[in-house]
Parts: sequence; C-alpha cells; structure tokens
Amino acid sequence: MSFVACEPDLCVIGPVRDAAPFQALRNPAFAGGGVVGLMSYDAGARPATGDRGGDWPDLMLARYPALLAFDHQTKEVRAVGRGRTAAQAREQARRAAAWLTLAQTPGTPSAPASAFEGEAAPDVYEAAVADVVARIAAGELFQANIARAWSGRLEPGRDPFDVFVRLSAARGAAYGAFWRLGDRAIVSNSPELFLTFDEASRRIEARPIKGTRPRGADPERDDALAAELTASAKDRAENLMIVDLMRNDLARAARPGTVRVEGLFELERHPTVHHLVSTVSAEAAAGFGPADVLEAAFPPGSITGAPKHQAMKVIAAHEPPRGPWCGSLFGWGLAGELRLTASVLIRTAAFVQGEKGWRWRAQAGAGIVADSDPRAERLETEAKILALKQALTG
Repeated sequence: MSFVACEPDLCVIGPVRDAAPFQALRNPAFAGGGVVGLMSYDAGARPATGDRGGDWPDLMLARYPALLAFDHQTKEVRAVGRGRTAAQAREQARRAAAWLTLAQTPGTPSAPASAFEGEAAPDVYEAAVADVVARIAAGELFQANIARAWSGRLEPGRDPFDVFVRLSAARGAAYGAFWRLGDRAIVSNSPELFLTFDEASRRIEARPIKGTRPRGADPERDDALAAELTASAKDRAENLMIVDLMRNDLARAARPGTVRVEGLFELERHPTVHHLVSTVSAEAAAGFGPADVLEAAFPPGSITGAPKHQAMKVIAAHEPPRGPWCGSLFGWGLAGELRLTASVLIRTAAFVQGEKGWRWRAQAGAGIVADSDPRAERLETEAKILALKQALTG
C-alpha cells in the first residue's frame, strides 16, 4: 500500500540527542493514527556509543488529517480523513479525494547532481573491514554492519523530489518513500521491512535482510548469482545471526512463548541486487503499543550486528554519526486501521536545505563476519548504492 499526504496539523521535531526519543510517540495526540515518523539510527545507538554529535533530530513526527491510501492489489484508492468530529473527518476525506483531480504523471527529470563523491577512499573501508574481521577473530563480536558514505549537493534549483521520481521510474522498492518536513527530506529506496505491528491482532512481524549479490547482466548470469547466494554458507550464517538477534529483540515486547521464525533464507530479487530475507513473528504482550514495540527492537538488528550492543560500539569506531540512515521511517494508522509499518532506512539519501540549496548524504553497508573479504565487501556496498547513484547523477 502507498500513501500520499501533505499539510500536517501537528508536528514534533525532537532535539538532537533527545534523552527519551520514544516518549513523544506515546503522546495521546498521535494515538488515533495518521502519523508518519522518522527515528534516527543514533537515537537507538547512543546507549552503547555515547554522545557522538550529529546534526539530525532523533525523532521527527507529523500527523496528517487527510491522506490518500493506494491499495496496489485491489487497484483501489481510499480517501482517509480525521477530525475531532465526524463532520470534520468527512471534510478532510473530501479534501483528500479532491487531490485526485489534480494528479499528474510526472516526466522523468534529468539527474539533479553532477558529482557522487565518497567521503573516504575505498582502501579506508577495506581497512575497516579487516579490523572488524580481526575483532571477530579475537572474540569481541560475531558480526557488525560497516558502512561507507557519499555526499554532495544538488544543482541550484533542483529538489530532492527529483531524485525520488528518478528512482521510482524504474527501480521503485517495496518501502520506497519521499518525506519532507521543513528543511529536511529523505529519499528512500529501501527493500527492507523493519517490523509491522497490528493493534487488533497483536501480531508483530520483522523481515530482516542479510546476504546480497548483484544482479547479472544477462538471465544466465543473473540466475547463477542468485544460486550462488542461496547456496552460500557465509551468507546463510550471516542471516541466521540476525534472525537470532531479532528473536531476542521481539521477545522484549512479546507474550512469552509466541516468538516464531516463519521463513529462512528466502530469495528476493530487486532491480540491482539479490537478497536473502527471513521472517520472524510474535504476539505483542498485553499493554504494549507501537512505541513499545519500536523501542524494544530499535535500531534494526540487520544493520547493527551481534551482539548488538558491542556491534554498535564497533560501528562507532569506524563511522561518524549515521543520522537517518539505518534508522526507521514509519507510519501509524495511515489507512484507517491502527497498524504500524516501519522500514529500515537503507538505500536512503538524507537532504538538508541551506542557503546554497540542498546538500545530501547517502550510505551503504555490508555485514562483516569472520570470513569476510574486504574487497568483496567493498564491492557489495557499491552494488547496493548503485540505484541511488544513478538517480542522483545519471
């Protein structure tokens, strides 16, 4: 399902280094749904890493009284309205429905940036991978997700929405998103679900991704790469470590005995990569709401490592603050029912508007385990960032 909304009637932009970032989610004003939020990675990592600075708020929240919900399976559009009275809600639904009369099919804009510069040389990343492999060999941890970063500026007069349109035209992802609030915006091409929580059924579901191969240039090569991934003992072990971590995280919010692994190592094909995906589910414990479920498992296990606390310390030794990347974009009650859907903000560029226009930053990481090869892990990050690179620079 996809959503379109604008003009929120309530916004909360938390400070950087908020002492209690999840508390704002428990505000009764957000209980009725229509809420979009972004939790930065650093908000969840800080108990392990301490205060490392950064320039993104820990939490951004907006409540939308009117929105459109597009059901891609039934090919239906629902206009959703909210208000203090039934009459106000109906009026907001009518306002949302009227947007359909203004809909246009956008053309694909030209590339809005001219450069895609790495913040560090490739050999710096390979050295970081080698260091993590050595730490694993010494027994410090089992796995850590280590990232590279690229950054730059959009050309004068260009907008982050241009990047989103270019991504969506050919390579849209299941959890792709464009969201702007004030002078900040994100463009995400994420294929990864962090978790869902349905308040009516009490079901929690997480679908971590671990294991990647690039797509092949022809069908035969593509199938060979997919077969190589599904047969890879390294990638399956990497995936299984995160499945165990997610089982532990969900158990903090689950009714005892309800955590289940429903699928392991399922192959998913995306425009530029193949992935291995597993499914973990649970039944939420009595009294647990969306904020509690998010807090129990945040930040996502697939982009930290195992053990999680130590992995976040190792990540901090090699990376500056991540900001939105590997945090989560989530919606609560967008289609009318009280359901939380939260993505993992991988394949995501973060934008900040200033006097000279929009500057952007994007990252890509790889899960490092005992037998990781530094060069192969670097090439994996380049496969993962390819779609964003092409959307930004052509």
